[in-house]
Amino acid sequence: MQRAQRALDNPALDVAVELGNELGKPVVVFLAPVPFYPHANLRHYRFLGSGIPDIEEGLSKRNVGFVLRTWPDHSLTKFCEQVRPAMVIGDENPLREAEHWRIRAAQQLRVPLWTVDADVIVPSRMLGKEHYAARTIRPRLQELLPQFLVPTRAVNARIPWKKPQTLHSFPASEDSTAGWSLDRSVSPIEGWRGGTKNATRILADFVNHGLQNYPEQRNHPELCGTSRLSPYLHYGHIGPLTVAHVVQAASAPAAAKRAFLDQLIVRRELAVNFVRFNSHYDSLECLEPWADRSFAQHSGDRRPIVYSEQQLEQAETHDPLWNAAHKQMVLTGWMHNYLRMYWAKKILEWSPSVAAAFQRAVWLNDRYELDGRDPNGYAGIAWAIVGKHDRPWFKRPIFGQVRYMSLASTGAKFDSKSYIAQMGKLERGHD
Repeated sequence: MQRAQRALDNPALDVAVELGNELGKPVVVFLAPVPFYPHANLRHYRFLGSGIPDIEEGLSKRNVGFVLRTWPDHSLTKFCEQVRPAMVIGDENPLREAEHWRIRAAQQLRVPLWTVDADVIVPSRMLGKEHYAARTIRPRLQELLPQFLVPTRAVNARIPWKKPQTLHSFPASEDSTAGWSLDRSVSPIEGWRGGTKNATRILADFVNHGLQNYPEQRNHPELCGTSRLSPYLHYGHIGPLTVAHVVQAASAPAAAKRAFLDQLIVRRELAVNFVRFNSHYDSLECLEPWADRSFAQHSGDRRPIVYSEQQLEQAETHDPLWNAAHKQMVLTGWMHNYLRMYWAKKILEWSPSVAAAFQRAVWLNDRYELDGRDPNGYAGIAWAIVGKHDRPWFKRPIFGQVRYMSLASTGAKFDSKSYIAQMGKLERGHD
């Protein structure tokens, strides 16, 4: 278990249980956090760790064993030598580091290794190629959804797992990062706790109180008209199929449900598609040819304002809206999606080059966001900075034909003064 850290609505786990039942074998889940995942810090590990007790409890209800180990005792191959499995099932993650680990594991294991895409509703490999935009992937997803957007039943393992007394497992209730050498400069967020139970509670609250107004309020950061489920989807504490079914069953207007499901399925799975089929997802090289030509034509444009990376990290710019959005990310581990677009586009405007802007946005997003190091984050940055999944717009300095956002136009679309005041109050509360 890596990305899909949950006991329910987990296609990888369900396949393992079904195979175990067919073979007359018990099933055990192996989870092993490591301290060297790129750009991960204490904030991310604390959120991940707070969800582990829910995993253990949920697996127990399905007669599935759970073995938690931590670095340096994190080797999957060594664990398999101890338990001698008939086969190994893994959950997929399109990011290069995790994909590399799976390839290496397949080479080392002496039994078959299957992987199952538990991060999306429509398995991303079925799309076959990188899609250009939402309008190209939407018809394909809609064609496949009747096959996959269906109720599932959590089957229990028929043969309960009985843990050998000699088999070591780290206690799920303890801090698995103790003694690790990792980045502790980014503090955990006390208001965010991981786990399937918290994800389910947040989903229910959104469906009962926010979904009906989603089309009108989703682009209003001062109202926080979104679900705030992205950290839980990132760590796999809740599955997109669960979210979709709950939204479909809600009493909200049909238009509100359609709008939300389009974001959950089409936009989110477009991001996963981008990362799976484009190896340059976290760098400037992922840009489309039209954007490449446009930037080349404007490579000599003078930038009136250039901020250093440190000034950006400290929110020391002249722009009160950008500063407020950045502080929300730094202090709470979350930034409203509408402002994430503005945030990244201003980094492009204030950086010495397009390549530097992309690198800065990725680094800051991955460092502070609880849902950083995620396909959605990389796709969002690529959209904002190099026009990925977008189209050419009117030419302007620095941006070329990449869509532009200004303080005046962006701030006029919602109560930006109220939002800036909220973030100022939040910052003072952290002083």
